Amino acid sequence: MKPSQKKVFDAVQEFIKTLSSHEINSERQAVLAPLIEYIQSKLIQQESIRLNFICTHNSRRSHLSQVWAQVMAAHYHIQNVHCYSGGTEATALYPAAAKALEESGLKLYPLSIEKNPVYALKFAAGAHPIIGFSKTFDHPFNPKTSFAAIMTCAHADVNCPFIPEAEKRISVTYEDPKTYDGTPEQDEKYSERNRQIAAEMSYVFAKIKQII
Repeated sequence: MKPSQKKVFDAVQEFIKTLSSHEINSERQAVLAPLIEYIQSKLIQQESIRLNFICTHNSRRSHLSQVWAQVMAAHYHIQNVHCYSGGTEATALYPAAAKALEESGLKLYPLSIEKNPVYALKFAAGAHPIIGFSKTFDHPFNPKTSFAAIMTCAHADVNCPFIPEAEKRISVTYEDPKTYDGTPEQDEKYSERNRQIAAEMSYVFAKIKQII
């Protein structure tokens, strides 16, 4: 599919424009550098770019990272990018995380209503929706070979699992907004983490050089 056929929704593009005010400092740039290098190397080799974002419960940070990586790949016209997420256990996509994505312009359509609901997340015309639901990192929905495991736990080496099938393990860690669940600050903190992740995924894909 040609890049022009995947037009990111206007509301999402407007949200992306607001991310320019989010500073990516030198410390975070160093954290993101291995992810940029991995994506660029796969592009040079003309191979599929498979990114599996992983945290403990696959309910917040890993979902936000998966979604924004896929969105930014489309926004910057980087082809053949396939993003996934998983955890050490399956729980559910937390409602506040889903709300933060909706407020960023994505359209969420429930495909099943149960303890662990399944959503279709639309971000662009002409693009397949992201299928979002909580799952373990080794769930059949996720890749088995030729992928990078992106560890999003705040303390990745302690709390995140070893993924033997991954060809690359990269730590891109975020503080868990779960700390604020049920508090007056909940929506603000989820919005803050959503914006941080979106800004950093924008930074990553903006750095990728197209191969002609």
